[in-house]
Amino acid sequence: IVSTLFSMPERRPFVRLPTDVYPVNYGLRLKPDLIDFTFEGKLEAAVEVTQGTNQIVMNCADIDIITASFVPEGGEEINATGFNYQNEDEKVTLCFPSTLQKGSGSLKIDFVGELNDKMKGFYRSKYTTPSGEIRYAAVTQFEATDARRAFPCWDEPAIKATFDITLIVPKDRISLSNMNVVDRKPYPEDHSLVEVKFATTPIMSTYLVAFVIGEYDFVESQSSDGVTVRVYTPVGKAEQGRFALEVATKTLPFYKDYFRVPYPLPKIDLIAIADFAAGAMENWGLVTYRETALLIDPKNSCASSRQWVALVVGHELAHQWFGNLVTMEWWTHLWLNEGFASWIEYLCVDHCFPEYDIWTQFVSADYTRALDLDALDNSHPIEVDVGHPSEVDEIFDAISYSKGASVIRMLHNYIGDEDFRKGMNAYLLKFQHKNASTEDLWECLEQASGKPIAAVMNSWTKQMGFPIIVVDQEQHGSDRVLKISQKKFCASGPRNDENCPNWMVPISICTSEDPSCTKMKVLLDQPETTVNITNVAPDHWIKINPGTVGFYRIQYSSAMLESLLPGIRDLTLLPVDRLGLQNDLFSLARAGMISTVEVLKVMEAFVNEPNYTVWSDLSCNLGVLSSLLSHTDFHEDIQKFIRDLFTPIGMKLGWDSKTGEGHLDALLRGLVLGKLGKAGHKATLEEARRRFKEHVEGKQILPADLRSPVYLTVLKHGDSTTLDTMLKLHKQADMQEEKNRIERVLGAIPAPDLIQRVLNFALSEEVRPQDTVSVIGGVAGSSKQGRKAAWKFVKDNWEELHNRYQGGFLISRLIKLTVDGFAIDKMAAEVKSFFESHHAPAAERTVQQCCENILLNATWLKRDADHIHQYLLQRKAPPV
Repeated sequence: IVSTLFSMPERRPFVRLPTDVYPVNYGLRLKPDLIDFTFEGKLEAAVEVTQGTNQIVMNCADIDIITASFVPEGGEEINATGFNYQNEDEKVTLCFPSTLQKGSGSLKIDFVGELNDKMKGFYRSKYTTPSGEIRYAAVTQFEATDARRAFPCWDEPAIKATFDITLIVPKDRISLSNMNVVDRKPYPEDHSLVEVKFATTPIMSTYLVAFVIGEYDFVESQSSDGVTVRVYTPVGKAEQGRFALEVATKTLPFYKDYFRVPYPLPKIDLIAIADFAAGAMENWGLVTYRETALLIDPKNSCASSRQWVALVVGHELAHQWFGNLVTMEWWTHLWLNEGFASWIEYLCVDHCFPEYDIWTQFVSADYTRALDLDALDNSHPIEVDVGHPSEVDEIFDAISYSKGASVIRMLHNYIGDEDFRKGMNAYLLKFQHKNASTEDLWECLEQASGKPIAAVMNSWTKQMGFPIIVVDQEQHGSDRVLKISQKKFCASGPRNDENCPNWMVPISICTSEDPSCTKMKVLLDQPETTVNITNVAPDHWIKINPGTVGFYRIQYSSAMLESLLPGIRDLTLLPVDRLGLQNDLFSLARAGMISTVEVLKVMEAFVNEPNYTVWSDLSCNLGVLSSLLSHTDFHEDIQKFIRDLFTPIGMKLGWDSKTGEGHLDALLRGLVLGKLGKAGHKATLEEARRRFKEHVEGKQILPADLRSPVYLTVLKHGDSTTLDTMLKLHKQADMQEEKNRIERVLGAIPAPDLIQRVLNFALSEEVRPQDTVSVIGGVAGSSKQGRKAAWKFVKDNWEELHNRYQGGFLISRLIKLTVDGFAIDKMAAEVKSFFESHHAPAAERTVQQCCENILLNATWLKRDADHIHQYLLQRKAPPV
């Protein structure tokens, strides 16, 4: 139904840059003014003219060119006679009075630009000095298409060159770039400035160039293979860089060994930037991070923050090889960079911190998230043809990252680690300092493994969606015969399309004899097949997709499902399989293929569950259900269900950590107490209030791992005094992690006038621009009133919000967080019409996905609300 609602606007005709002139080396001098927020630049680029032309076309945005000239090798300087800006396309054409002849030459451009406040290009980032003074750093974020805001360039990933960068900066500031400093001398025209020259970079793409000018402290170490690693922190917080430093020094040798290719630069810097839109950016040799993705304070950081920092460091360092050394040929292949790094970050964290059980967490964090999005009609294939910059921004989504990572995990499992590494090594060696496409990687992996990689993988990257595998069984003597078929899984339920797509599905099968061991593998390359498994006793169960690695959902016959469910209660199924089973059933219920009541019954079987990630996924799904049922008059009944399910594990864990507990216990305790507190569990609420009071009075500071659940609980059941206290804690917090922790839960406050205060606070100076989104999202996600208020707030403040996140993916995130939870048909129409009159090109697809989700929610509610209500009532009734 949804796809007919929308007419896609005409795609802009987009043309890549002409190839008649290309750069070999950029000599770049930049002089930022940290007071007036402008910069002056001089570019001297060594270029090759491949065929005679009287114009040069480059990318350029928000930059004014003052003079431009071309000097052919050994010839006379030719001044450009005109600069023709095509602003819509972010290009400039330099026109010359005579033809530039084939051969080498030098292009000289003097230009000026603005240090903007949009967190892209060459921008300013606000920080407070230890003495409380507000100052600005000048920093960069170029991916995907914003190097052109810092200097005129050929801003396409396949046009690689070397860079010689010189920065002219105040002498009391630190200045960094991709390479090490080779010279530093006073600037002749102004002695308060210094001229800092950096070594020549390897051949690289423009989007990976970076420079930072500001005030920082650092900690330093060397990796076992001799690379200097530094972590730069805000002044006075060097110690908070230690954890990331340890992760980075362990990770570089791990990747060197895994890829069998050494890290190619002399140093790597990791730096925390105050105002930063993404989580981090893998600039070669100078990786930039949000403060919360890099800084860890042993006393005030919680377990989930340490884990997040470890994953992000692992992700960005993987890009130093996969992305930076070998770069995608065009943005269509972005998924290869991001999907790969999003997969291997887990491999790396598993190597550094085996106690995190990180691969089980992958299933909950990435795999199920990707399945949910990819079941929509408004999903998209992993590989998308993109042209215009606004289309590029839009593909930085859960499909490129999470589905990308999930299919690479499936591929790695299908090939086996040894051949996978062999193929990766061949790929990196063949394409180092060059560009590659998806097909190039498949070819290397195919040669290494002898398996039909391209044929299998094309079905996962070139068509959107994934299959649901339908399984039935019969016992023949001592053999079990499985009937397996595939069809596309749709969030709105089964379709009888004639032209149904097929996938090449690697299917693994295990039995109750050894749940952790795959008994049989088949490649399902047609709509259906029969599989015969020998020596399976009639009372043994059979499980498809052990390890939950294959990117598909499963629908078992009711008898097969019945035989698997005891494995949840008695924990004979692996944690990741208990999680996968429950998650599949939940999404089948949402699609109307089974009743939601069936899932609630299965959820009750998790009462003995010890595993954090399994609880986390359950909690997530119950959150979705609770949000859905907030549109009914029996919302309190689902809260009781949540309290009943979480109370036993809550009692078992208690409030205080015990000796011998580890990372996962801390995560589980925070999750369970937060869930109980939010659902109004009386004892939890009282204890949270007691501990909160002691925390605020400074008598007993809350351990970091308990802060989120306690803050959430007291706010959810709090009043204006509670809110005032929280805002005071926010103001006093020295760590960005603590500020974010508070920002994310403020929306739980119930009273309408206080909700309004929280929304206004979101746009205040107190909240960093990249964090406004999570404050508004927190309001929308906490209650029915919150959802309405947040949507109204976004509409009323649209100009400011859109201007603040211009393009960029933060605007998509804001829209999704605000409207995804509605469950009334007419809201879909309202959201649609609002965005028809308020264009947000970078969020077009997100808007469509949200409207589709709203309609799915509404259908789900209509279909299942009464059954759910009946079930919850009879659960409460005393047994007769």
